Amino acid sequence: MVTRRIAEIRPEIDAALVRRLVDKQFPWWADLPLGLLDPAGSDHVIYRLGEEMSVRLPRYAGAIGQARKEHEWLPRLAPHLPLAIPVPVAVGEPDFGYPWPWAVSRWLDGEVATVEMLSDSSRTAVELADFLTALHQFAPAGVPARDAGKDLTTWALADRDRATRAAIERVGGAFDPVATTELWDAALNAPGWDCPPVWFHGDFHTGNLLTVDGRLSAVIDFGELGIGDPACDLTIAFTLMSARSRDVFRTALDVDDATWLRGRGWALATGLNAYTSYAAVNPQVAMQTTRQITEALIG
Repeated sequence: MVTRRIAEIRPEIDAALVRRLVDKQFPWWADLPLGLLDPAGSDHVIYRLGEEMSVRLPRYAGAIGQARKEHEWLPRLAPHLPLAIPVPVAVGEPDFGYPWPWAVSRWLDGEVATVEMLSDSSRTAVELADFLTALHQFAPAGVPARDAGKDLTTWALADRDRATRAAIERVGGAFDPVATTELWDAALNAPGWDCPPVWFHGDFHTGNLLTVDGRLSAVIDFGELGIGDPACDLTIAFTLMSARSRDVFRTALDVDDATWLRGRGWALATGLNAYTSYAAVNPQVAMQTTRQITEALIG
């Protein structure tokens, strides 16, 4: 649990700090140029390090576990997955007033996937289903859910209940409150995952997919990597896909009704959370989350 004091920390991160961190802890890279990636994600400040690497520094306490998590687990997962994922190179330590671990990874070329590019693509739907099938088909060897430790996510949909109901009230007339409440109640009351726990990505949405020449090339940002119910990864069906490609995706993934309903619940909950947090100040987030919530309501 992140304490309130730690949660409020927002370190200042600039090129001078990153240069000092890299040069001191990895002096063999001191001659490589640094370039800020802008815009970067909401969780990390990202710098390009030379031509082949990137440096990622958490912006806030909620992201501080990602560097060590990816360094430990992604090399074990990569051989089993049909799309590229980040290749961790090193984990940096706190220094020069920067308080948290940070990561150096191999650079992955590609553009962030967009609805305009891929929403109606059956090929993409099948490729995403194949990726999740590969990720979900085996449990983490030697890491039972009860002993997952602090680095792996083990949440449940019910953990979002209070925040989701509050968000439904906060959005007012932006979305049908009766329909959103009915979907949320149905998702919470759906039969739970009764199979052995499996890996899930945990943040499987459009922004964490890369494309090259219009085709999927990589899945990134495994900060919420965890074990348990894989329904949370079905969010991608509502952030990226059309109704037609979503049917292709569901068939290829062979999802039962209860898991699909819980997946709709995850899409609703995460969409409402993002909408209430960012939509008022970010038109792009408003558009993306409106689509996600609307598609989750459609099913």
